[in-house]
Amino acid sequence: MREARMAAEVEQEAFVRGVLEDFYRDGNPPWDSGVTPPELVAVTEGPGALKPGRALELGCGTGTNAVYLARHGWQVVAVDLVDRAVRQAREKADAAGADVSVLCGDATRLDELGVPGPFDLFFDLSCYCGIPPHRRDAYAAGLTERAAPGARLLMFGYGPGAFDDAWSGVTADELGAGFPGWRLVDVTPGTNPVPTYWFTLRRGAAPA
Repeated sequence: MREARMAAEVEQEAFVRGVLEDFYRDGNPPWDSGVTPPELVAVTEGPGALKPGRALELGCGTGTNAVYLARHGWQVVAVDLVDRAVRQAREKADAAGADVSVLCGDATRLDELGVPGPFDLFFDLSCYCGIPPHRRDAYAAGLTERAAPGARLLMFGYGPGAFDDAWSGVTADELGAGFPGWRLVDVTPGTNPVPTYWFTLRRGAAPA
């Protein structure tokens, strides 16, 4: 039974990697629009914007948002699983003269990448919602270990049922239970044809 479960988990991880690689090879990943979402702009430039510090982007794609943050004074580390996306992100950062460290690897295995902490801001544009369930606790633990007091996690995610599998998607209840030491402070529905949400979590429930 244990061996069958482990084989299924390996298969899930390989499936996710393959899907992502296919999207970037075809040049049309739907989550990588080349436009920084207004929700991140609001955190960076809007009323009550965060003071620039250290940011970690999980699933950075071709680097649009990592470059944006760097241009607004943040020290940025960005991680993506797909080699092709990482190469493009590094090229984009170099062309913009942006100081971004782009690492190729798994967002649920940050220790293996030597990702330093602490970070004041974590940004996730549909990375977590596509992670196989057996790796999600490791994702949460990796962020928690690297979170500065009062750190913020801004996450965009698809809701359950958005894709043709039984496990993709994320809910507010899952995040509330799956990130010990964090508090879910905002849930805003997205405007997509399928259920999507913007989630904001705070580490240590520090005062806003």
